[in-house]
Amino acid sequence: MEASVSRFVDRVTIHVAAGDGGNGCASVHREKFKPLGGPDGGNGGRGGDVRLVVDRGVHTLLDFHHRPHARASNGKQGRGSMRNGAIGEDLVLPVPDGTVVLTPDGEVLADLVGIGTTFVAAEGGRGGLGNAALASKARKAPGFALLGEPGEEFELVLELKSVADAGLLGFPSAGKSSLISVLSAAKPKIADYPFTTLVPNLGVVTAGETVFTVADVPGLIPGASQGKGLGLDFLRHIERCAVLVHVVDCATHEPGRDPLSDVDALETELAEYTPALAEHGAGDLASRPRLVVLNKVDVPEARELAEMVRPDLEARGWPVFEVSTASHEGLRELSFAMAEAVREYRAEQPEPEPARVVVRPAGVDDSGFTVEADPEFDDAFVVRGEKPERWVRQTNFDNDEAVGFLADRLAKLGVEEALAKNGAQPGSQVTIGQMTFDWEPSTPAGVAGVLSGRGTDLRLEQTDRVSAADRKAAKKARRTSLDEEGGYAGE
Repeated sequence: MEASVSRFVDRVTIHVAAGDGGNGCASVHREKFKPLGGPDGGNGGRGGDVRLVVDRGVHTLLDFHHRPHARASNGKQGRGSMRNGAIGEDLVLPVPDGTVVLTPDGEVLADLVGIGTTFVAAEGGRGGLGNAALASKARKAPGFALLGEPGEEFELVLELKSVADAGLLGFPSAGKSSLISVLSAAKPKIADYPFTTLVPNLGVVTAGETVFTVADVPGLIPGASQGKGLGLDFLRHIERCAVLVHVVDCATHEPGRDPLSDVDALETELAEYTPALAEHGAGDLASRPRLVVLNKVDVPEARELAEMVRPDLEARGWPVFEVSTASHEGLRELSFAMAEAVREYRAEQPEPEPARVVVRPAGVDDSGFTVEADPEFDDAFVVRGEKPERWVRQTNFDNDEAVGFLADRLAKLGVEEALAKNGAQPGSQVTIGQMTFDWEPSTPAGVAGVLSGRGTDLRLEQTDRVSAADRKAAKKARRTSLDEEGGYAGE
């Protein structure tokens, strides 16, 4: 017996990782007769981003179910002769229209509606600066370069909500799949047992000049708003519908079932689900127009029951249609009524926005960093902030000059002053990002002794090199001495 496997996936968890930035290059220009031609190390390339883009050719999240890990390419390392590293290629992941991006905790990050809409799921790391970009008046030939930053990594939940104009609501085996099959060209699986429809079916319907989509989604039962049965797997697909269509089975033989109680049960579940929609700004389902379809009237008993309950349903202000998917009775009137409701809904909506790029804005930190006491150790402190943590990630701690450059940057930012105000003493343990070190406020990296310049490089403090003025004076003295010696020889 061949197993039937659903090919529709509407909720997946994926892990996205952007590319790492390339390291900068520490290089010195070398040429004949120019042994020290100055720094010429290029910058590292930026890592590639991971982007989710709405694609009209994608209708399911099945690909992410099989391949949940996605990683963009890394940036290349810089090279000598001012050659920058290549930028990492962005990884573009196509998603269906109506995909919602959430955190594992349920926070909505983006609602991707509209072909071409793009969401930057993870940004690539910055490339490190080469020593040519780090050169300054005080540090003319840096012997180090900055490391590239790692790319962002996130675990995200993708949830598909069908973008349909009309949603068919009904108990299992109410005839929704049959109805969509005769209204459109969709060919869903149809049988006479409960929960035949396990995945949403979409069909395109043309009524006059109006073309709209109809969603036949999994059957609804009491308790679905709390997750019973197919539960929320059904309800999320009706959030975007312009009109809701109750499909009622008038030929059911189940005890305790009748058209009025079925409609009331469906409305109760919709009312229970409304608070969840309000949290995400999806609006109130109670405000959506309703149509009621009394199905299977080709059965004599069903037609009699439909005629009995029709006045009660019309008293609620809902249009009621008696239809038969077997004989096609009433289908034309129903399709035009659905088209009219869709047209009215579309007229009330604002003009569609063009395709857009959705990013997560970074929080603004005016101070740049914070200093807090480390709760795990005595006389220890933790420095937090985007800049100092990024600078630590960019530093090669095997290079003393690079560590000295980091100390200069931290001092200029005010980290040293803030540590002193919080009671830090020389030798206190300080943690920034993933790096922990002993704080020495007036000691350059790796060298003991008190210097006049905070965090400067020892090579810049050396005074044993003869200055140009001294060389000029010595040359003049030698020339004078030779002239005098020549004068004595002439006498």
